[in-house]
Amino acid sequence: MAIPKKVLKLVQERDQHCWHCGTTDDLVPHHRKNRGMGGSKLLDTADNLLMVCGLYNGAMEADAAVGAAARGWGHKLGSWESASRLVFDCSEFTWYQVDVFGGRVKAPWRDEPF
Repeated sequence: MAIPKKVLKLVQERDQHCWHCGTTDDLVPHHRKNRGMGGSKLLDTADNLLMVCGLYNGAMEADAAVGAAARGWGHKLGSWESASRLVFDCSEFTWYQVDVFGGRVKAPWRDEPF
């Protein structure tokens, strides 16, 4: 099930580098809250998607330590968590609030990485 082109374009315009390492190469869309096997189209929203490099995307699922760090940074969300949760841009060392319109606002009230 493909992400709607309109939503993907918003996310690609917002995220021009990987949220983890900062690279601009091999960027792929990543669902913060997993859709699961075939999952819900309701999770294909700009606030639930981040552009990350392919290497990090795979590592979040394959390596428990990387997955745990990703949850701490808001790159991954539990099924009970809201996509309105802040997300940490590791390359900029800055917390952001992302929204359904493809925007992101710096969160000056949050300066700790966790």
